[in-house]
Amino acid sequence: MPETTSTPDSPSVGLTEVSFEKSVPMVTYLAIFIVCDFKYIESATPEYNIPFRVYGTEDNQALLQYATDVGSHITDFYRNYFDVEYPLPKLDMAAIPDYSSGATEHWGMITYRETNMIYDPSESSSSNQRRVANVIAHELAHQWFGNLMTVKWWNDLWLNEGFASYIQYKGAKSFETDWDMDSLFLTDDLYRVFDLDATLSSHSIVVDVDTPDQITAVFDTIAYSKGASVIRMMENFMGEKDFQLGIHNFLVKYQFQNAITQDLFDELTAVSSDGLEITNIMDTWTRQKGYPLVTLRKESGQYKITQKRFLTDPDAYDNPNETSPYDFKWEIPVTYISSEDSTPKQVWFHKDDESISIDIPTGTMWVKFNVGQYGYYRVNYPQEDWNTLSQTLIDSPQTFSISDRTSLISDAFALASASVLDYPTALNMTKYLKGERDLTPWNVALSALGYLSNVLYYTPTYPNLAKYKRQLIQPLYEELTWTDDGTIDNRLLRVSIHDQACGLGIEDCLDTAGQMFTDWMDNNQTIPPNFRSLVYKYGMKTRGNQNTWDWMLARYKAEKNAQEKSKLMTGLAYIQDPEILYNFIQIAKDESVVRSQDYLSMLNIISGNRVGEPIVWDFFRNEWEYLVDRFTLNDRYLGKLIAQITDRFSTQQRLKEMQDFFIQYPEAGAGESSRKIALETVQNNIKFLETYSDVIDQWLNDNARNQKEQ
Repeated sequence: MPETTSTPDSPSVGLTEVSFEKSVPMVTYLAIFIVCDFKYIESATPEYNIPFRVYGTEDNQALLQYATDVGSHITDFYRNYFDVEYPLPKLDMAAIPDYSSGATEHWGMITYRETNMIYDPSESSSSNQRRVANVIAHELAHQWFGNLMTVKWWNDLWLNEGFASYIQYKGAKSFETDWDMDSLFLTDDLYRVFDLDATLSSHSIVVDVDTPDQITAVFDTIAYSKGASVIRMMENFMGEKDFQLGIHNFLVKYQFQNAITQDLFDELTAVSSDGLEITNIMDTWTRQKGYPLVTLRKESGQYKITQKRFLTDPDAYDNPNETSPYDFKWEIPVTYISSEDSTPKQVWFHKDDESISIDIPTGTMWVKFNVGQYGYYRVNYPQEDWNTLSQTLIDSPQTFSISDRTSLISDAFALASASVLDYPTALNMTKYLKGERDLTPWNVALSALGYLSNVLYYTPTYPNLAKYKRQLIQPLYEELTWTDDGTIDNRLLRVSIHDQACGLGIEDCLDTAGQMFTDWMDNNQTIPPNFRSLVYKYGMKTRGNQNTWDWMLARYKAEKNAQEKSKLMTGLAYIQDPEILYNFIQIAKDESVVRSQDYLSMLNIISGNRVGEPIVWDFFRNEWEYLVDRFTLNDRYLGKLIAQITDRFSTQQRLKEMQDFFIQYPEAGAGESSRKIALETVQNNIKFLETYSDVIDQWLNDNARNQKEQ
């Protein structure tokens, strides 16, 4: 609420007594006071004239204009989208220099880590800009959904976080109108949670929580990304107008009150033009973990469609502890387009149906299911259909939308990892990439091939895999050059491709990055912001020594811009000298060197360096008591760290070390579920090596050689 009076030297000399207007009824966890010497930019939202201030340190004043413009615009957008007035008399945002969370939606006074609010075109990368817009859009969505109305108990946390995680894409798109938010959702949310939700370690969206550790732990990928994904699916099958009206009615009915999941579904059911029973549909997605694999089989001019829970580990299906109130069956909105009709069709596959059938018109070359991958499920086609889709991508990639090209790659590799599809079929889907120029399909393909690189790195197969990836990437690397122009997606694609090129040892990439690194150090030559992490990383990796590392550390400590500090951190973490990395972890304990908010991130980045991976693992085990004393077992970022730093492990020795560590330190706090995820991931990596190494090696022998001959 706005300040009413400020009285110096009251109640005693040296103190100031500040009074505020009486608050509206509000949630206890959203109360906040900030006492600081920050400066602010003052404005008002363009349409509704809501007083709007953005606070930050004096050094950052010039970097807060973008946040001011984005925030004031999106506030008005949400006012119109929800058709509910912003309920407070003012709105402030503050960039905090050392802040444990990414941001928090305190009502009328939203707090952010600096990296998520500052933007400087000459210093910030395109990914920094996108991050700022998305985080601001997320927190502003909470001012209505989560603050004006909030959940009755933490078991329904997904209502707050899943909704804000989805609506943020609409908010950011309303300001940055040329950004491709549809396909961005796939990589930033859907695929992030698909991997987790295909394991036994997952949990349902609505989940019983009682203790503080359980509450902290539930602020996870399921609440945010799965919540957002099923809401996105729901809007798609309801239609935008019905969905928006239902949300409006829900907010009006429950403003200044608590609600539960059922309350939202009741309001959406009441406005459904198609008479959809939203509770009946959505309970199958929110009250059981996992998701379905939709399998197609051709039978006399039809597709016969069946559903089954999708699990990455085929052996996990036999686990007797896995139960569900719906027997792992879902109410599935099955959508499809074909070579004969590009208008999406939808049919319902009900949880009690054994199968459903869809007619295939004569002359149809291909059918693509789960249009835009709005449905929270994966699709397996008959082998001949996979072959046709793969060839169509090669002949004419623009036949399919960016999201549909992306989903074909993602589904193929996920199914191959689960032994549902043979690996050569999945790898064949990458052949078309020589004609691909969009960001999201490339990022998904590089992620899939990156997983293969991680688990095959210490095997005889890896050199062939690296050769094949170089052949895919080199032509596009040469085409994109080292200019920094184009749309935001063009710029981000260039960074992804160049990062891969340098990582695969393409000589021109390493030479260019190394020279830019040297010119920057010796001659203070400016590096475009989009290339900085890349140049710092590979410059340090190829040309770094104790002197260059010390120089960069001094630069890091003196740097005021939080985003630039993060880029410099990447450079420091990629020195190839293990002794320097070990010492870095120790000296970084000093908060004057590395802020507390960044320490766990630093460990994660160092573990991404092959030289640093065993150092971080040893440190994590040997100094676990230090980490717990400093961050507490209730810290969800500490809890998540174990799964992050072990996700490339693929040997029985490493698995045994993890199991021994968990026996030695059984108390996991907020990290209990992350420990399960970590163990299951490593077990799956080991099984992957045993199962797929030979067939992947054979495909690479054939195709790497054949491509070279062509």
